[in-house]
Amino acid sequence: METAARRQVLRLAARALEQRLNADTRDDAGAQRACACGQAARYVGRRAKTFVSVLGPLRLERAYYHCAACGRGFCPRDRALGLEGSALSPAVTRMVAAVGALVSFQEGSDLLGELAGVQVEAKQVERTAEALGAEMVEDEQRRVQPQGTEPLPSTLYLGMDGTGVPMRPSELKGRAGKQAEGSAKTREVKLCTVWSAESRDAEGRAVRDEGSVTYSAAIESAASADADLQGSEFAQRVWREAQRRCFEQCARRAVLGDGAPWIWNLAQELFPGAIEIVDRFHVKQHLSDVAKALYPTAPRRARQWAEQRHQQLDAGRLKPIRQALLRRAAGCEEARKCADYIQRNEHRMRYPEFHAQGLCTSSGVVEAGCKLTVGTRLKRAGMHWTLRGANAIIALRCCRLSGRFEDFWERRAQGRPA
Repeated sequence: METAARRQVLRLAARALEQRLNADTRDDAGAQRACACGQAARYVGRRAKTFVSVLGPLRLERAYYHCAACGRGFCPRDRALGLEGSALSPAVTRMVAAVGALVSFQEGSDLLGELAGVQVEAKQVERTAEALGAEMVEDEQRRVQPQGTEPLPSTLYLGMDGTGVPMRPSELKGRAGKQAEGSAKTREVKLCTVWSAESRDAEGRAVRDEGSVTYSAAIESAASADADLQGSEFAQRVWREAQRRCFEQCARRAVLGDGAPWIWNLAQELFPGAIEIVDRFHVKQHLSDVAKALYPTAPRRARQWAEQRHQQLDAGRLKPIRQALLRRAAGCEEARKCADYIQRNEHRMRYPEFHAQGLCTSSGVVEAGCKLTVGTRLKRAGMHWTLRGANAIIALRCCRLSGRFEDFWERRAQGRPA
């Protein structure tokens, strides 16, 4: 009864709205109207168009003009109502953006039908979501104004990381990868995230502030040549996000990462005065991997060895850790690599000092960001992406998860470039 009643009410509302829209003929501006090409377009008559609204299908009649100079026709009312080039109303378009950012295109189509009673085919969900994501890609590149007017926290954190996304074979031609024969199955999404951590837990450790995290990500390179004036694509992305969050204006700035050289190269290039911190849990994972390699058949002994190294790490005793690793380096490649890793990043592993200053030493926000913005949507079973499609959906998710969704739609509804 509920569903039937809702269907009937929506049908009645749809007919009432349709009649009201079609009774308004003010879009008929006379025999001629200016065309985008600069010439005069001739009025031909009224043409009908059916589009999907939140009330159901609506049939809209509007004035149609044709330009003989460029051979194009247009309906001024389509642009005024947000229907230009689309068979979806603005409200349905926004619904599609929401489901396209959250779930697969087929699941999004099913949810629209089940929850809203709106019928949009999965392919149309895909086309619309990716087109909106492409708009957001351009929006992210243009809008670098500071976000919000609230006072800056005492410390801002910026993290960077990468995660692979499965791609279609056509997007992987000629790319080296980790497969046995040297081919690739994925391309790496690079993520930048900014957050604050003024809150403290029961033990006095810094905790991420709710609602403070923003994301920006794409499949793009972090490499740049010395002659490049603007830096790599990803370097420019990191700089834009830092500008939006006033990272440079903050009294204390920290960059967190997992120890990958490209992260620290970017940090030193863009934020030379920032505190650099290697994620403590990544270091512990490296040490645990060494323990397993040293004692492959003695898990208890491996666990004891790793726990001892972890305690030394927490206490800031890096010298005995390096000594323990170097003693095994000749017969264990993992130990040698880990010793080099600690030596390269020693100044980024001053954990007791960092804790005394009230700083975060974990990049869990970044790790979670990779899973949240990329993994849960783009790395599901059977998914294989194009470069354009992946970047569009990533932009859609970053916009939504960073609290910038409303602002985007307001600008879009006002007709300003989004």
